[in-house]
Parts: sequence; structure tokens; C-alpha cells
Amino acid sequence: MTRLSLTTMSMTEVAADALIIGVARRGRSMVVAPGAERLDRALKKRLEDALKAVGATGKAGEVIRMATLGAAKAPAVVAVGLGAAPGRGERYDHEAIRRAAGAAVRELAGTRRVATSLAAVNGDSDPEDVRAVAEGLAIGGYAFRKYRSGASTADHRAAVASAAIVVPDARDTAAKAAVDRATVIADAVTTCRDLVNTPAADLHPADLAAAAEQLCTEVGCTVEVSDEKSLAEGGHGGIVGVGKGAANPPRLVRIGYTGGAAGAPAIHLVGKGITFDSGGLSIKPAAAMEWMKADMGGAAAVLTSIRAVAQLKLPVNVVGWLACAENMPSGSAIRPSDVLTMRGGKTVEVMNTDAEGRLVMADAIVRASEEKPAAIVDIATLTGAALVALGSRVYGVMSNDDELRDEIVEAAERSGERSWPMPLPEELRDSLDSQTADLSNIGDRYGGMLVAAIFLKEFVPDSVPWAHLDVAGPAWNEGDEHDYTPKGGTGVPVRTLVEWLAARAG
Repeated sequence: MTRLSLTTMSMTEVAADALIIGVARRGRSMVVAPGAERLDRALKKRLEDALKAVGATGKAGEVIRMATLGAAKAPAVVAVGLGAAPGRGERYDHEAIRRAAGAAVRELAGTRRVATSLAAVNGDSDPEDVRAVAEGLAIGGYAFRKYRSGASTADHRAAVASAAIVVPDARDTAAKAAVDRATVIADAVTTCRDLVNTPAADLHPADLAAAAEQLCTEVGCTVEVSDEKSLAEGGHGGIVGVGKGAANPPRLVRIGYTGGAAGAPAIHLVGKGITFDSGGLSIKPAAAMEWMKADMGGAAAVLTSIRAVAQLKLPVNVVGWLACAENMPSGSAIRPSDVLTMRGGKTVEVMNTDAEGRLVMADAIVRASEEKPAAIVDIATLTGAALVALGSRVYGVMSNDDELRDEIVEAAERSGERSWPMPLPEELRDSLDSQTADLSNIGDRYGGMLVAAIFLKEFVPDSVPWAHLDVAGPAWNEGDEHDYTPKGGTGVPVRTLVEWLAARAG
């Protein structure tokens, strides 16, 4: 991960391989954002004209590079577009700054040292602007190179090694706190991405459980792992059933962090940890399996969010549940029409083995409910229907509590992640009726994201506030890289969860 620091050195004097400045659009013209004044003077007030000459327009995410020609210690300057310049009395919003920083540092991959004046684009180096720049730099420079041999490393450049953020006072307590917080959050996002990007052959359910033990115990959390035997004895029919077809048995992981008052009810996070999803006997088409190593993105987000909460020492009690299994076809796999008895006694007729995520999540939600939580939030790459409804960059938030749902949507907005509140229409519940069991694991094909959430709601006590995040779209990026978002695992919704938990703790 890119190392972050603060500096008071001017953009002309700071030692770096490249300088990052902001540019914006004002009407049909391009303007240089605040922060680059010293560099402009060193270039004899020709910076704007020079950038226009090499094609800079200020369009959001645009990255233009040019030589400083000796006007600064750094040999190159990179101008990144911020989009429309704010009007009088307005400011660039934090996400515009974060995305600009991410786009620039991603373009500069392979560079050792960079420095940036982006924290000053609003003229005052506000701590929240510093945090936005720091987050953009740290998560934008991500590179997953674990499996690259020497032959291909040159084509997949390493992340920028270090980045200095130019501020008026590098000793300012608020600015330093902003960078420290950004570093913790970026570490969580990066670790989540690494887990999601790891091939399923190297990340079985037991491996994901082991990662939780290592990463969370080292920051003071407690971790308990239930193996296949204890899961069967405990009546976890969903997790055991989904894992029956795989050579690698399932696990249920409980992570505990106590930062709040002793005995106070904890917030419980439940993550889907399907380390590979073939669809089971209801097997997926080959192309649909290509990114199914990412079907544990919810569990990875829960794991790394709790790790971040512990590192930030937030005054809140949090429990995480990772429902881990492989969904594979074999002679021992569950069949369509099989009936599973879930934790708590409800029975489910499995009409489609590719609707497996809701089965493991239901067991984990019941386990969470047994501890009388303050609230339950579950996170899952649950349905392809979520992509149909909201596209690949927005996740849906469904809840039995409007206030909780709105809290999460607002936290997502503040963190820079994109979510959208979705309903739970009562009329869709009837489509989950089964002639054989208490309910079926699939229902109406229209509104599939909502139907899956309604299935999970059946396992939540009415008295417990609950929200469901279907992150099937933004947790994995199959498209091109953009702003601070790489191909593959993205780390969504880690930033939302940490932001929401921080607000709850506040």
C-alpha cells in the first residue's frame, strides 16, 4: 500500500518523481485548481496554457502529464481533472477529490515518490479534504501482484511507493489524524481486495477462517471457528447443506470486538463467505463462474471492517459472522427438492442450489439473533438481480427499519461508496411458499434482489433492527479501472461499514 505523509514543502521544492495538481472545467474552459500557485509562478504563469496545449480539459478523472522543465525538483507534473469548478461559496466535494487523487496515483503506478497539492483545492486544506486525498492515494494505487512471475511484472506495475500531501502545517493534529484514519481504512480496503482476488484453490473456507484468526486476533479481537462437525451438531442445516458437495468443508467464524461499555448489546455484521460458487447441481454456465472466487466478498468486508474498527479503537461493541462454504457439484451435493432444517428449526426446500448464499446467511443471522444484538447488518454478493436493478457500481440496501436503512445509505454517501435504498414489498413473500417445507429458497424471478432479502428477513426476529446489503455489483469490477477502483475486488462496502460504525460509536 502507498505510504502517506504530510509536508509543508512547496510543490517546487518537494523531492518527488511526479507532482499531482488539480484542474477543473469552468464553462468551456480549463482552470488550474488552488494549490499549484508556486508551481505556476516557477513556470512564469504559463502552467494553465501549457496544460491546455497538451490537451487538459478538467474533465473528471482525466489525467494529463507534462514535464516541469526544471521549474521544480520533480521532473513531471500530472494534472488530474476534478470536473466542474465550484461556484462562489461552494467547494469541491470530498468524493471528487478522492476520485481525482485515485485516478492520478493509479496512472502513476510504477513511480516511487509523488507529492500533491490536492488537499488545497478548496483553498484551506480542511482535514476532511486531507482525508479524502489520503484515501484516494492509498486505495487508488492498489496492485495485486501475488501471482505475477518476473516475465509479466513489467506489464503490471507496482503501486506508488510513497505520497506526500502538501499542507500548511504538517504537525497539525487534525491533519495527522485524518491521514492516520485514511491509512487504517485503506489498509482494510486493500486487505479485502487481496482476499477477494485470491484464487479459490488458495482460499478454502478453512483458509478464510484462518485469515480471520490472524488478522483480527493481532488487533485484539476474539475469534471462534466452528468446523463442519460442530456446525452439524448445532443444527446449521444451511451452511452444512451448501458445503456437502465440496471436498473442502464449511466453517462459521465469529469475530468479537469490545470497544464499548461492557455488557452493552453489540452490532452484528454477517458476511457471505462462499469461497467458490459453481452453482452446485444447478450449475452455472462456464462464463458465469469466472469471477465466482469473489462470492466471499461480504465475509471479507466484515472481517476487514472489524479489523479497522479495532485499529481505530472505536467505542462500540461489534460481532462479525463469516458464513464460509464452497458450493460445488458432486455425488454428495444437495439436490433441487431437498429440504434443509436451518438453525432454529425452520425448514427450507432447496429448489435451486445456485441460490445458496441465502442458505448460509440464514444460519448466521439466526446465530447473531441468539445473542440479542443491537442490530444486524448482513453483507452479501447475493443476486445477479442486483446488477440488473442497480448496475455494477451501486449496491442495494434493504431493511425492516427505515432509520437503520437511512443511516447506512448516508454513511455510504459520506464514505464515497454508492448505495440505494430498496423496498421489501409484502406481496413478494408469497412467492417463497413451499408445498413441502416452511419456505422455498427461490421465489418470483422478477425483483429477485428483493425476494432474496425477504427470504433472509424470515430469519430475523421482529424486534431486531436488520439491514441487508446486496453488493453483487460493486464488490467486483469486471470493467475497466476507473478513479481509485481497480479491476477485480474493490473492497466495497468496507468504507461504508467503518463510517457507519464510527457514527454509531460517536
